[in-house]
Order: sequence, then structure tokens, then C-alpha cells
Amino acid sequence: MKKHLARYLLGAACVLVFLGHGARVWQLPFVSLLDAYLYDVRVRLSAPGTQDDRIVIVDIDEKSLSEVGRWPWGRDVLAQLVKKLTDEYRVSVLGFDVVFAEPDESSGLKVLEKLGREQLRGEKAYQEALPALRTSLNYDRLFAETLKGRPVVLGYYFSGIDDARRSGALPAPVWPAGHLARRPDTLLDWKGYGGNLPELQKNAASAGHFNPVVDFDGVSRRVPLVVRHDGNYYEALALAMVRQLLGGAVLKPGYPDAGSGMEWLEVGGERSGMRIPVDEIGAALIPFRGGERSFPYVSAADVLQGRVDGARLNGRIAFVGTTAPGLMDLRSTPVGATYPGVEIHANMVAGMLDGSIRQRPPYVLGAEVLGLLLLGALLTLLLPLVSPLRASLLTAASLAAVVGFNLFLWHGAGLVLPLGSAVLLCLLLYALNMSWGYFVESKTKRQFTELFGQYVPPELVDEMARDPERYSMAGRKQELTVLFSDVRSFTTISEGLDPRELTHLMNDYLGAMTAVTRHHRGTVDKYIGDAIMAFWGAPVADPDHARHAVLTALEMQREIRKLDAPFRERGWPELHIGVGINTGMMTVGDMGSPVRKAYTVMGDVVNTGSRLEGMTKEYGVGILVGEATKAAVKDFVFREIDRVRPKGKGEPLAIYEPLGPAGEVPAASLDELKLWQHALRLYRAQEWDQAELQLHNLSQRFPGCALYHLYIGRIARWRAEPPGPAWDGVTNFTTK
Repeated sequence: MKKHLARYLLGAACVLVFLGHGARVWQLPFVSLLDAYLYDVRVRLSAPGTQDDRIVIVDIDEKSLSEVGRWPWGRDVLAQLVKKLTDEYRVSVLGFDVVFAEPDESSGLKVLEKLGREQLRGEKAYQEALPALRTSLNYDRLFAETLKGRPVVLGYYFSGIDDARRSGALPAPVWPAGHLARRPDTLLDWKGYGGNLPELQKNAASAGHFNPVVDFDGVSRRVPLVVRHDGNYYEALALAMVRQLLGGAVLKPGYPDAGSGMEWLEVGGERSGMRIPVDEIGAALIPFRGGERSFPYVSAADVLQGRVDGARLNGRIAFVGTTAPGLMDLRSTPVGATYPGVEIHANMVAGMLDGSIRQRPPYVLGAEVLGLLLLGALLTLLLPLVSPLRASLLTAASLAAVVGFNLFLWHGAGLVLPLGSAVLLCLLLYALNMSWGYFVESKTKRQFTELFGQYVPPELVDEMARDPERYSMAGRKQELTVLFSDVRSFTTISEGLDPRELTHLMNDYLGAMTAVTRHHRGTVDKYIGDAIMAFWGAPVADPDHARHAVLTALEMQREIRKLDAPFRERGWPELHIGVGINTGMMTVGDMGSPVRKAYTVMGDVVNTGSRLEGMTKEYGVGILVGEATKAAVKDFVFREIDRVRPKGKGEPLAIYEPLGPAGEVPAASLDELKLWQHALRLYRAQEWDQAELQLHNLSQRFPGCALYHLYIGRIARWRAEPPGPAWDGVTNFTTK
């Protein structure tokens, strides 16, 4: 317990911070952002994604503006639209996501009246016709008369600004002032409004506001179904339409007990009506069906011209809205950054009818606090006691349980429980304990690095430090792979550059080659002037040491060509390197003197690897490997170059050039390889003429290959001095 006291205290502090957020004592903005994001993810994942044809959007689209004229349309056109929808197409309820705040003067009636007053006062016929004109050209009155007796719900808006203007007329409140006087009243209180013309409002069946709640991040996730203004209570557009659909059903507030705030709204009776869950401000979560166009759209122009199939509208709930550019009422929502506002109301109506609106009652606050307390206590107590692997598994299991329980409530009970705080608390406690373990263990790692870092390349120290007992610097015999690389004609290059340029060139070259070696888990033993010595398989075991060495050599050749362009820009010569690789048993360990030591490899196999690098110049190839390396790397294509007997060696050695991984070597290279193998067999059989012909053909097809010219020259010498029948085809080297 004492050993982990500091961790327990830090963990408890983290839990306390999150408990304060969960209890709304303070707010952590990043937690709120994550919770909002996770809510949006759940909404998108659980949305059915199907189209609900019970509700239709009558769209004032570009087609409608093109046929009817620019917006706003005359109220005579809107009257015709209402008649078409209610009388001919027989929609059950028609809602307008539009506010008619200004009088319609498009008929020219005012101009005619002015003429009658000023210029045509004495014209008896004109004055007698004017009253009839007033009746036919008063489009607002015509529209109002059309609304009368039809199931039309108008829209309007509220404003929360203190000095907001008040224009137009509001509908009758759904509840009068004082209706909630005996209950906690935390509903939104709006100051101003923009209503419809009084004449229109008076004749409409009902009206509702179309204000969604815009959360702190600018996203609309809720609609306040009932709001307060001047003490009276007004309903939202979607709720007004549902009540109209149900024949003007009574709306009642719902409370779980005498001292609680409102948690739901009852539309109609308790048995036959519906219950709509709301939060503390009277807002309901929008039950999005999916992205834009989750409901069928019909063009308003097609409705006016009677071009819509009656079956698409008969008995449907219709909203009049707009998608025309410049007119669109766009909102940021969980299912779209630019989502039509009219579909928010359509989703609300669909959710009320289906009973699919999720609830976030006040007791969710207590549930979140309790969950955070239990989760925090569990992880705070257990994480310091277990290994990193078990800590990872415990954290993953906790996250899975938290997310699983949350989704169970989401889908099974329709409850929305905050998720961001629990997820972040899990991750924070895990990160805290892992960081603590890391920094404590790093002390041991630093000691290990100080002891072995002078011998072992730093890129492998991290891996070794995880289990220091497994590693020793003591010398031992082991099968490894060694690589030597050298720059061709380096003496000439160095003489042509001043010391400063030569230093920069070598730094760039050695840096690039070292990066390639480290990428393939190689230990860079030393730099010998322009030469590089590296080996694989120690101190960290590598069963694929030969393969990694061959991959390194091939990538070295590619990487050095990438240096050509920047070198030319700086006036430096192109570099060409030879690489020799050999595999076998060698001694590896800490070697040197009391003054200086190095972790290195020694042995005959190492010496042969160095000689293979030197032979690359003789054969004009970039890479040579020994036969043990070739045998260990079975998934590569190799070209046999020769059988050689290095100076001081009795047994011949086959040497090979790697062409690349099997399956990646071009077909042309494979064809060339077959021809070369045939030529090599002819050469070793002393069939000089046929071998020479084959080699000439190869040199003509591949003029850049020095190997073919080398063998043509050898054949000329053997013709002059035949090797005799006992010749074994081996090339003897007399120098190192």
C-alpha cells in the first residue's frame, strides 16, 4: 500500500475532478466536447437510415422558383398551394417552416387605391370597381380565408436577446401564465419573437415556434417543445402539428413525483395519448432517422401544377420548406454539418408518433456520478498492483463494460447516459499508471544504458532494457550475418573536394546508409573511413538475420541513387558502393583494451565477408553474398556469379548477387538470369565457343553489365592457356 501511495493519491485526485464535472460543480470543456462527439456518433450509428413516407417535405426548390418566380411568393400563390395540398391531395396536417411577418403588396392594390384618391377621384366607374378589386387583390386576406377551417399550422420564431423586437402575432399559449406555479420551472424563457400577420395567425388552426436548441459547439441536438414568454407557455412547431393531427389533443406536463421537475409531456389522455420525454428545460432530443432527405421531397411547383401522384400525399403530414440556394434554413446537426431545418421538425414529428425519442431525465446526473465513482475507485486501486499487460487488459475491459452498458441503455431503455467522462477517466488513469511505471522503470533503463550503451547501438538498447537479464556482453560463438560496404574510387573523390565539403558528403552518405541499416535491425559496428561494417543477430536475437542483411544491401543501393540529385546540385560526384555479405559462426562480444572497447564480431566468416565486398569491383556488381547467406534466404532470387578461392583458403566458395524477393523480380531479369546460367554452365564445361557466343549475345542485349565482358576476357585467356581437364572452374584470388 505504501509503495503505491503516490499513485493512489494522484488517481483519487483525477477521480475527484471528474466527479465534480459529472455533478455539474464545474465544467471541463474537453470532456463536454468528447461527450457531445460520442453522442453524435451514437446517433449516426443507431439511425435507421430509412425514409419515412408518412411525412412529406413540400420543397420550394430551384425548379419552383424558376416556374413560379422568386421568393417571397404572393400570398395568392400560397393560398393556391394550401388548397391543392388540403383539398385536392388531402394531406392530414400542413405545417409551414416559414414565417409570414410582412404584408403582401405584390398585387399592386396600394397603387390602385392611390390612383383612386389622387388622380381618378372623379371617375365613377373606377371608384365603383375599386371595392371589388380590394377583395380580389388583397392577397393577405385571401390567404387568411384559405387558412380558415383547414389543418394548417404556421411557424414563427422566438429570440433570447433581452431587447429583442416583437413583431407579428403569437398564437394562443398552450398553457397560461401561472400554470406551472406549484412546480420547479426551468423552461427556456424567450424575450422577443417574430410572429405571423395577425389576420393569418387568427385564421390558422395552430402555430408553433421553430427554434432548436443550439448547444455550446454550435450543433442542434434538441428542440424545446414548450418555452416561456411573458409568463405564458408556447409549443414547438412539431408538437403543434402532432396535436393538430390528434384533433387538438390536450397537452399536460408530466412529473415523476411532487417535488420533481417536468420530465415528460402528455399529449391526449394517459391511456390513448403519447408521452414525450423532455429534459429540465423542456427540450426533447431530436430522433434523427439519418442524413439529409430522410423524408420524401416533392417540388412545390409540381404540387401547384397537379403533377404529383396523389398517393404520395394523401393522408400524409406535410411540411412546406425550402432547399433553394440562398433560402435554405441550414443547421449543424449530429448527422450533417449543413442539415435542412425543416427536416429537424419532420424528425421530431416522426419520433413523437413512433415513441422513439430518447430521454435524459434528471436522475441521469446521479447515475453518472455513481458510475464515475465506482469506475474510478476500481481502476485507482487495481492498476498500480498489476503488470502493464494486465493493466492494459483491465482498462480495455473497463472501457468495453462502460461502452457496452451505455449502449445497452441507449438501445434497450432509450436512455442517454453521458459517456465522455467515463471514457476519459479510464484512459487518464491508465495513462497515469503507465507513465508512472515508465518513469520509475526508466531509472533502471538509464543504468542499463550507461552500462551497455557504449557497446550496443542505441536503437537496440530499448528492446534490451525490457529484460536486461537476458543479455550479456561476454564473448560467445553464434551464427550471425556480417555486412561490409565501401565507396568505389573514394581516394579520387576525396582528392577532388576540400575537407569541409568532404566532411558534409561523408555525413550525408553515412547518415543515409546507417538509417537503412537500423531500419532493418542491424547493428552498425564501425565506420572505417568510407567503409561501413554492420552485423545482424546480436545482441538482440534475429532469426531472419541473413534476410535482413540482404534487404539492407538492396536498399543501400537504392538509397544511394536518391543522393545523386542533391549531390549534383552541390557539385559533388555520384557515389557507387560495393557490398559484401556473409553468414556463419563467428565470435561476438565485448572486445578491446582497458582504454577502449567495442561490441564487435570476429572470425573467418567476418574476414570472408570483407573480401566479398572487395570482389564486387572485380565482377562489376553492387552486392555479393556467400553461399551460406544464399541458403538462409530462400525467398529471394540470386544470380550465381562465380566459384572463388580467396587467398589463403583451401575450399572454394560460391558467390551470388541478390536480384530481389521472389515475385518482385521483373520477367526480363529472370530471362537474363536463365541465359546467364546457361552461359556459366558452358564456361565451366570448357565449351569456349558456345559460352563466348552466349556471352556476346548477353553483352549486346545488356551492354551495361561488366560481368559478361569479364567472362569473355577469361575465355580468351583460357584459349591461349587451356586450364586442362582437371580444372574445377574455380577462380583463385592471390590478393586480399
